Amino acid sequence: MRRTRNVAQDAAELPSRLKKTIALVGMMGAGKTAIGTALARRLDVPFLDSDVEIERAANQSIAEIFARDGEPFFRERETQVIGRLLEGPPSVLSTGGGAFLRAQNREMISTRGISVWLRAELDLLWQRVKHKSTRPLLRTPDPKATLAAIQAERDPVYAMADVVVDANASYTIEDMTERVLAALKARPDVLEPLS
Repeated sequence: MRRTRNVAQDAAELPSRLKKTIALVGMMGAGKTAIGTALARRLDVPFLDSDVEIERAANQSIAEIFARDGEPFFRERETQVIGRLLEGPPSVLSTGGGAFLRAQNREMISTRGISVWLRAELDLLWQRVKHKSTRPLLRTPDPKATLAAIQAERDPVYAMADVVVDANASYTIEDMTERVLAALKARPDVLEPLS
């Protein structure tokens, strides 16, 4: 059965030019990388991932950086990398789950781009991250409880984002990408329609 389209979906498919970088923020497992990749493809701009850029610069995984140098060191490198990436041409930037907590990062993103919080419920996040061994903050005796505690601490900060788009387990990557695009269409400072 073919789904019926709605106005938001139709608007999201109109070609647009990105005027500033879209920084995706939110919890681990919210879909920042998957949605960011699809969004960048739709907008025909580069997709950047701050965690990948940090790993490339350090020639180490995030988990290795945490283990060797600690979280404060990692957060300093993260701020430097996000600042560098925001200086480039407009793109879609996936940020690490903790990046938006730092006021300096929020200010840089607000000044040079727009923040989009991909908001997801705990159960959805847990389903997406429970089998991954690449999450250093979840290496605890009760990782789901740890995830819940991290979310409770971070959600009030994520709520400062410029745009909020809710995730749902039933949404495909395409569905979420369309929802982000539809939300951004209301922001002429971000997307300029192409005639």
